[in-house]
Amino acid sequence: MSTIVQHNAASGSTANSSGYRTLWRWHFYAGLFVMPFLIVLAITGTLYCFQPQIEPLLYPQLLVVESKGAPRAPDDVLLARARAAMPTNATAVTAVIPDAPERSTEFIFRLADGNRQSVYLNPYNGEVLGTLSVEHRFMQLDRMLHRKLLLGKPGELLMELAACWTLVMIGTGVALWWPRGAMRTRDALVPRLTLTGRPLWKSVHAVMGIWLALGALAFVLTGLPWSGSWGKQFKALATAASLGAPPGTWGGLPLRSALPAAVRGQTTATPSETEAHATHAEHEAQAAQKDSMPGMVMDDLPLPQTPWAVGNAPVPTSADANAASPLPLGRIVAQAASLGVTNGYTIALPTSATGVYTLSYFPADPQKERTIYIDQYSGTVLKDIRYADYGAVSKAVSYGTSLHMGRYFGVANQILCAAISLGLAMMAVTGCVMWWKRRPQRSLGAPSRERVAPPMRGWKTGLVLLGVVFPLMGATLLAVWAGDRALFGRASRRERVTPYESAEQ
Repeated sequence: MSTIVQHNAASGSTANSSGYRTLWRWHFYAGLFVMPFLIVLAITGTLYCFQPQIEPLLYPQLLVVESKGAPRAPDDVLLARARAAMPTNATAVTAVIPDAPERSTEFIFRLADGNRQSVYLNPYNGEVLGTLSVEHRFMQLDRMLHRKLLLGKPGELLMELAACWTLVMIGTGVALWWPRGAMRTRDALVPRLTLTGRPLWKSVHAVMGIWLALGALAFVLTGLPWSGSWGKQFKALATAASLGAPPGTWGGLPLRSALPAAVRGQTTATPSETEAHATHAEHEAQAAQKDSMPGMVMDDLPLPQTPWAVGNAPVPTSADANAASPLPLGRIVAQAASLGVTNGYTIALPTSATGVYTLSYFPADPQKERTIYIDQYSGTVLKDIRYADYGAVSKAVSYGTSLHMGRYFGVANQILCAAISLGLAMMAVTGCVMWWKRRPQRSLGAPSRERVAPPMRGWKTGLVLLGVVFPLMGATLLAVWAGDRALFGRASRRERVTPYESAEQ
């Protein structure tokens, strides 16, 4: 976007300079599309940013317990009591190890209808505190609204498009703001509160926009890697270039533990039996990977507890040991502590003979992120992925995610994110007010075209690059351009400068 700014800074000294109305027109289209989504993103993002403070207030009877320094009940006892509180056909899929002594222990169960339910227990006396639907938990709804508008894949694509078009809005906004002619730099950085009416709204909108531009750009760039369409493609590209997740995380290495010796020597199978058993084992392993690993996909957890670098990674499988007994949860928790992971993490529980225990540690400091796969029979650590194993892109995304969520430097980070988010919501409101005040009756109110199309090579290059980097946005850019020419092109060639344009300039 600096190319756009430099080009337009040199393109003229007045509001009537070549390219001004073209920039204004594209800023108008971008803002018109982005405004409603920006308000949703700002409100939901601010709420989610303060999730650690909000949730205990919403569910104090479930999340908060009295800590008197008493020893914790064994994890296996807690899991057994959670099972007893659920229907017999419910399957335990996730254990959430609390990060503070005053927090309850949570187990997530998958019900027969596919929905998930959390059971909360007092970790000291084993008392069942209650249950809560994972899908209807307030912060889960807020998160899904933030990411998908609660509309599934179509909503996810809409939010991704809104984020991409925000880049156009930022670039054109900075170019329009750039001081021209007699405008003083101070007027461009400080709102002129002595004005009234539409000029006051314009001054506030422009000044607020320039102060928020850098934060808005950071929000977009750190949020897009989590998007469902472009984010997945970006992750695959980073991995292929050895800049993303470590080798093997995306299936590059065969990660499967060996059968225990006692089981390997039990039978002597014929080649056909061996082949059939291998095929069966492969299907079972695939089912286990899909069925027993919901914790390894960020959207499958009630809270985002999976690092970006391994968020969709296939997991290794445990041996299909019919004669072996799975290790209890308490043994896995003790093993995690011996590996340096003591609290504030999530364990995806195995639900089949080939499933593994998966520990996902997603702290505020990205350098402490851990993903550990443990064989459910032998306790062997099949893979231990740490921040140092990430590629350069994954390391950058990890830091960006922590900052984006307001986690990296505590409450100050939360306040900064909230200020930027709510400021962007105000930008949407002020832009809407400005448009409504100057909009001619029975008209969309889009700024008219230039008499002669200006070269604007820097601007066009910037749009082309954005369209190439974000293909979904590129398609909509072409659609908007074609629709604009088809619907408004002929009329704009006949019209003169209207009072509407003159007032803006």
